[in-house]
Amino acid sequence: MSNLPDLEGLAIFARVAELRSFARTAAELKMSKATVSKAISRVEARLGARLFNRTSRRLALTDAGQQLAARAQAMLAEGEAAESEALSQSLSPRGLVRVAVPMSFGVSFIAPLLPEFFRLYPDVSIDLHLSDALVDLIGGGFDGAIRIAALPDSSLLARRLCPMQLHLLASPAYLKAKGRPKHPSQLTEHVGLGYSYQLTQDTWRFQKASGEVVAVRPSGPLRVNNGDAMLPSLIAGVGLGVLPEFIARAALAAKKLEILLPDWTLPGGAVNWVTPPGGPKPKRVEALADFLAQRLARPQTKRNRGETK
Repeated sequence: MSNLPDLEGLAIFARVAELRSFARTAAELKMSKATVSKAISRVEARLGARLFNRTSRRLALTDAGQQLAARAQAMLAEGEAAESEALSQSLSPRGLVRVAVPMSFGVSFIAPLLPEFFRLYPDVSIDLHLSDALVDLIGGGFDGAIRIAALPDSSLLARRLCPMQLHLLASPAYLKAKGRPKHPSQLTEHVGLGYSYQLTQDTWRFQKASGEVVAVRPSGPLRVNNGDAMLPSLIAGVGLGVLPEFIARAALAAKKLEILLPDWTLPGGAVNWVTPPGGPKPKRVEALADFLAQRLARPQTKRNRGETK
């Protein structure tokens, strides 16, 4: 015998005790009368006591049945309430969404969108975890994350939100002092600033439209775990480095930085929404993913950082 209570049998018993009829209970629960009868017999056998006195015309609770009926009916009511609450959450977005977002992108692009999201979904709250580290979604209990990188093969589910190009960058001062590389292979002769949380943090992988691929291991005096922290050294001419376009946008517009090797591309040119594997996601998670996909696809992602209109 299972150590777990026979919840289905007790729920059926509660309904029979209320309606005083196997046939009416079967009709209400959309099951056969035989199924109802077997459920009651199963509970009686488990408890070692008869729950009903049955005649051809009348169904009456025994003493044991009367003692059990109130508890069974309370259990059924609680179960129905719990199911109704869960169903309402699945149909209407409500509850907490835990999200991991890269620091700079989260501050510049996600945080400014949240007031509008809360106006649209007042019953949803967000725990926004800002870090450039590739967090463990499942181990950390996250519902989703935004990642700006080429995604490795994994069990995570990914949805592309918008393009976001990576660039190799250097300041005019650095290029004047060290020269302008013409080919990725020449980067071994240059000072490279590193980013700790790139998927391949010790390697820059360049590809040309022709299919040619060149991998370079940068070497230099700085490695950072946040893209904004690299900007001052890049602008000052300490070295060259790879950053997402949204971080370098203002410096490029001000001609404080230049894009190098424009005929070559770096992997990872997209903003992706990733979620743990599994079945259907709660409506609150789907609502946030759809909202971000709609808003990030708008021209606002092309504005200078810091603008809110």
